[in-house]
Amino acid sequence: MKVVLGISGSIAAYKSAEIIRLLKKRGAEVRVILTKSGAEFITAKTLETLSNYPVACDMFTKIDNYDVAHVSLAKWADVVLVAPATANIISKFVCGIADDMLSTTLLAATNRAKIVFAPAMNTQMYDSPQNQLNMQRALEINAEFIEPASGELACGDIGRGRMDEPINIVNALYDMQENKLDLVGKRFLVTAGATIEPIDPVRYITNRSSGKMGVAIANAAASRGADVTLIMRRDTTHSIHPNIELIEILTSETMYEAVHACIIGTDVFISAAAPADFTPESYCEQKIKKQDGELVLKLKKTEDILKSVAKIKGNRIHIGFAAETENLFENAVKKLKSKNLDMIAANDVSQSNCGFGYDTNAIELFFPDGTHTNSGLLSKKEVAHWLLNHAAKLFK
Repeated sequence: MKVVLGISGSIAAYKSAEIIRLLKKRGAEVRVILTKSGAEFITAKTLETLSNYPVACDMFTKIDNYDVAHVSLAKWADVVLVAPATANIISKFVCGIADDMLSTTLLAATNRAKIVFAPAMNTQMYDSPQNQLNMQRALEINAEFIEPASGELACGDIGRGRMDEPINIVNALYDMQENKLDLVGKRFLVTAGATIEPIDPVRYITNRSSGKMGVAIANAAASRGADVTLIMRRDTTHSIHPNIELIEILTSETMYEAVHACIIGTDVFISAAAPADFTPESYCEQKIKKQDGELVLKLKKTEDILKSVAKIKGNRIHIGFAAETENLFENAVKKLKSKNLDMIAANDVSQSNCGFGYDTNAIELFFPDGTHTNSGLLSKKEVAHWLLNHAAKLFK
């Protein structure tokens, strides 16, 4: 694999040295573009020593016998990996700005090579509407992202935005190359996230599910060529693959209706959502006023979506999820059998980095023949591809 590594201005630039080492260890050829801001954090000499090749720092650098460096690098590369990728370089890519060596190479390579960004920035910048819109637009231009991790940032804040570790970035890069369009022609229906059950016009019942795992699965399936329909509650914090058909729902009842309206004709149904098990018995049209004494709220069971579609399964592959806090094995196997599933992905949400809202997960995958396997702690995107690898085997 031929990789152009772009390094923009972030303290995470020090990790780029390890990325080069790991890429070369796996047999990749690496050429480096260092921006002016990136050079404030790491030297060209360090990168040249690791890559064994001159580092391109400006528009007029010559590469071998080519006079136009950005064009020759764009033609040469299989992948242009920008790590770290600042909000600025992502914005330049989306807008087609070409005012330095890296942004110009990205523009020239867009229709020729895979473009991959590993963001590194403050949480507030990463979650800003501008950056999220830019990332969504970048996905529409067929760029891909290796999502940042959560933790302590250079500024002292705690949150999402820290560039992922070099080993994870390199593994994800190879996964992107190795996971070709193996799901072309397959139709996937995926549910994600929580539902909300209204009590009155201002209050509702819900749960802690963020929808990150379900969205990661839908995105992964779409990136591998599947036709994907995603059913979930509206949430602008997620970046959704442009080829996905999104159906927005609100309650468990509307999710039930949407699933039954879409499921006929699909090849795979993945129930990664956490629809409410109970809903208020009655809805108050006006806001319930605070009062002395207790407020008694009567609940009734909702329809079991996964169990209901088991009756019309046919040859379709059904995959469920089980978020547990105890007796994971016992509960997962029971659900696998009772809902006629081909696989069930169970995770202990009481464990650190595996519960709702985290960017990582570790799941135990159970099969009807009694076997099971563990993913280990991975990013949710990696877990999604790992799960789809197992699902793809069922087609064979």
